[in-house]
Amino acid sequence: MATLKKETLLEWYRQMYLIRQFETRCDELYREKKITGVYLHLYSGHEATGVGALAALTPSDHVITAYRDHGIALARGVDAKPIMAEMMGKRTGTSGGKGGSMHLASREHNFWGGYAIVGGHLPLAAGIALESRYNGKEDVVISFVGDGATNNGYFHESMNMSQIWDLPVVWIIENNLVGMGTRIEDSSGQTELHKRAIAYGMKDMGRVDGQDVIAVYNCVSEAVAYARKNGPVLIESMTYRYKGHGVSDRSYDKRLEAELKEWVEKKDPIQLLYRYLNDKFKNVLPEIKRLERESDAVVAESVEFAINSPDPTYEDLISHVYV
Repeated sequence: MATLKKETLLEWYRQMYLIRQFETRCDELYREKKITGVYLHLYSGHEATGVGALAALTPSDHVITAYRDHGIALARGVDAKPIMAEMMGKRTGTSGGKGGSMHLASREHNFWGGYAIVGGHLPLAAGIALESRYNGKEDVVISFVGDGATNNGYFHESMNMSQIWDLPVVWIIENNLVGMGTRIEDSSGQTELHKRAIAYGMKDMGRVDGQDVIAVYNCVSEAVAYARKNGPVLIESMTYRYKGHGVSDRSYDKRLEAELKEWVEKKDPIQLLYRYLNDKFKNVLPEIKRLERESDAVVAESVEFAINSPDPTYEDLISHVYV
């Protein structure tokens, strides 16, 4: 892989820091009842996986994910203001305030969601890739999937069809070791989830350190290049969530407190890149601090924008209803 420029690494730092601050503020707003709904799924701890993976794409490529989607939307370049407005159910949100946290999307960015049904987006990812292959395009789809969805029928059907039709999909399993509240070793007979690729004759890219944005970028770049020409690829990104499945869930019980502490102190993706930048480049700290201040301002502006935005009207409620 080519040597990464300082500007590229700083941009990745900005994105990861922005995601963390955005999610932290969302957590606070949920507890203040300014963001409502049953669930709010935070991306805190996963930042390097999303940022590193999407850095390997071009604007014409496609992205789809499940309900832990705020960080993916931000990494894809969707403006923080309509994302926050969607969180608060406002008319100016990415989905007009009618989708909420789990249903972010942006046609402009070829970001197709945000889906609440576990694994329900995987056949859609295959369908988007089928359109690309059928029409002779070279566009690739990145589809993120949680470890908890890999025993779901949608997962197996989509993997199988993508291989049969040589579809240009990079399937990225974000393995944070816990599906809702169930440990991976209690739900899967094969805990090395990337090995699922073998059953379908699919290219297996193995495991990548999902806390190392550079490692993720290098791995996904190779996978994207392969998928454009040859068909699907499966990657397992080893990461960790810092909160519960949703913010209304208990974060971690006593058994996992030590594990969480170790991931936060030794494997935090933002701190890993922070240290790498400081070690590699002289006098980079002022630039890092500037990016942090700018990101803090972006989050604050998004909250102000959302609070001051109008609620959807009755006409909005009945619009876009097809049946």
